[in-house]
Amino acid sequence: MTDQIAQHLQNASAYAPVWGFLFIFIFMAIESSFIPFPSEVVMIPAGFLALRGEMTTGIWWLDCILAVLVGTAGCLLGAYVNYFLAEKLGRTLLYRYGKYFFLKPDTLQRAEEVFRKHGEITTFICRLIPGIRQVISIPAGLAQMKHKQFIIFTVLGAGIWNLILTAVGAYLGHLSRDMSYVDLVHKGKQMISDHYIWLLLALAVLVGGYLLVHHKVMKKGV
Repeated sequence: MTDQIAQHLQNASAYAPVWGFLFIFIFMAIESSFIPFPSEVVMIPAGFLALRGEMTTGIWWLDCILAVLVGTAGCLLGAYVNYFLAEKLGRTLLYRYGKYFFLKPDTLQRAEEVFRKHGEITTFICRLIPGIRQVISIPAGLAQMKHKQFIIFTVLGAGIWNLILTAVGAYLGHLSRDMSYVDLVHKGKQMISDHYIWLLLALAVLVGGYLLVHHKVMKKGV
């Protein structure tokens, strides 16, 4: 499926200077909702096109920044689709009818277990973990997580992930200016996979720092 989507997006890349950021917003909103859609086929090519000066402004670093911001805004919209879907339907109906919306019971159960075990910070953490990235906003909706925290953690997690994908695309664009979207996506995914341990270590440091600060603030408030 990833290859087919990448091929279709390559055919649409001729419209990137005019419609590129709108495409990014729409596709990342879809990716962040309950519809299975790989973010790699959107943000990696976005960085690639930006580096080649084929996005709206023609200034590569500005187009990269705009791609990350627009992609993150799309992710927040998609995350809120899941949030409100869970909040309105409730757990029973979601487990009963979720399969019709690409939400398998075992996936929902896994997301709920992670959220219950680690709390609201998982809304940030899981944005950087494949397989659970899109659905972690569902238990947040079931728990009626406060919107301020939900927005902050979702934007931070999605923003970091989009920044990584865009940077990888720009780097590949620096190495080669003639590459198919399929090859681009596969090489980008391989680069991330090869260095994923460093992402996890950085994530552990960020979470550890957050928990330490949070603990000190709560202790002072007692």
